[in-house]
Amino acid sequence: MATEKTQYDDFIVKGFIISALVWGVASMTFGVIIAFQLVYPQLNLELPWTSFGRLRPLHTNAAIFGFALSVIFATAYHTVQRLCRTRMWNDTLSKLHLALYNLSIVLAAITLPLGYSQSKEYAELEWPIDLLIVVWYVIFFANYLMTVLKRKEEQMYVAIWFYIASFVTVPLLFIVNNIVIPAGFLKSYSVYAGVFDANIQWWYGHNAVAFVLTTPFLGLMYYYLPKHIKQPIYSHRLSIIHFWSLIFIYIWAGPHHLLYSPIPEWLQTTGMVFSIMLWMPSWGGMLNGFLTLTQAKDKIKVDATLKMMLAAVTFYGMSTFEGPLLSIRAVSALGHNTDWIIGHVHSGTLGWVGFMSAAALYYLVPRLWNANLYSEKLANVHFWLGTLGILLYIISMWVSGITEGSMWRAVGENGELVYKDWIEIVEFLKPFRLFRAIGGTLYLTGIILMVYNFIKTIQNKDSGFVEQDLRIGVKS
Repeated sequence: MATEKTQYDDFIVKGFIISALVWGVASMTFGVIIAFQLVYPQLNLELPWTSFGRLRPLHTNAAIFGFALSVIFATAYHTVQRLCRTRMWNDTLSKLHLALYNLSIVLAAITLPLGYSQSKEYAELEWPIDLLIVVWYVIFFANYLMTVLKRKEEQMYVAIWFYIASFVTVPLLFIVNNIVIPAGFLKSYSVYAGVFDANIQWWYGHNAVAFVLTTPFLGLMYYYLPKHIKQPIYSHRLSIIHFWSLIFIYIWAGPHHLLYSPIPEWLQTTGMVFSIMLWMPSWGGMLNGFLTLTQAKDKIKVDATLKMMLAAVTFYGMSTFEGPLLSIRAVSALGHNTDWIIGHVHSGTLGWVGFMSAAALYYLVPRLWNANLYSEKLANVHFWLGTLGILLYIISMWVSGITEGSMWRAVGENGELVYKDWIEIVEFLKPFRLFRAIGGTLYLTGIILMVYNFIKTIQNKDSGFVEQDLRIGVKS
């Protein structure tokens, strides 16, 4: 007796893919604008909502919670149905999630340039939008969890573990950090104060990076990498060790953002120690990715999607080495609050998150719209533009940041600061920041090419998707 094929809900996956493309272009466009504003201050114009101070939180929120979260939700909806061999529990809840999610991003895009902000990193949105986020998050998580519970596949693959860890931890972080006392429709005050407020904020801020920009993308890697190369993950045992050690250690590393601050020294040391310990599980995941890729090393030269996966895993390894390094007190004293931190953050976001997101999208779009990718050549151009853009960005920021920190600390023979005038340092750093802006422009150009490639692919929908063996140019 033939088994009935499960009909998956791919409408919701397509919806979040389109959201990712729209918010990706928007967020990176604002990123390029503010990068040039740091070099040419006249670009801030005279309108308050065009200033760097207003556009910078718009850029970060659109990039993290618009682009990255859209990719997370698209891949979460896609993978859970296939790994559990069942349709989403409730299609209506899925659509409601998509609509309310995009409404919250639109409201963020309106309120942040107008100056309505809680002034907390990655948590700027005011309380009415926070409540809306809680509503759609509960809708999503209930739907996701019920799908897992009604699964037909008994074994839960490690990708689902990483997604669930993210979806359990993020609301805990978000709600605790955003407990406020409303003082008007778009004004509120945090219930925390002083060093306690700082500690809560960076417990949230660091783990927002952990459980929004790391663990779900590891889940994404553990699914789409083996699926794309049609080979199993190198070590399932290593993936489980990677999972449990990472989620246990990561949650305690937040205080390394507050070194040399008034918070207790033992807490600063705890954050530093746990950050250094993160090297082990992070590199365990990186090695698992690399060793899986060795099973398809002959395809990397010609397959743009595979190149992006390789680059993403490489930048993940670099970022997870650099992060613990920057958590060491002596290194933090030089690098903290300098351009080095900006380079570190974008090594992870553009290299790891950006390239892994693009790889997943290149995998999904042709299959969901049932059409071969319009141009593999354009995908390769995207890869090289993105790679060159990231390297220009992070190398210029490394040089700028170490230079900046050294100039701040420079002391003459009489014990006075050598560079007393802050603007002198700013002027000296302009060339490095110009290279950063050019690097960002190259990366944005690659993203725009990807969107164009997808539009042309979607226009050819239902023409039939056939796997291609790019090494020999024939159908596999």
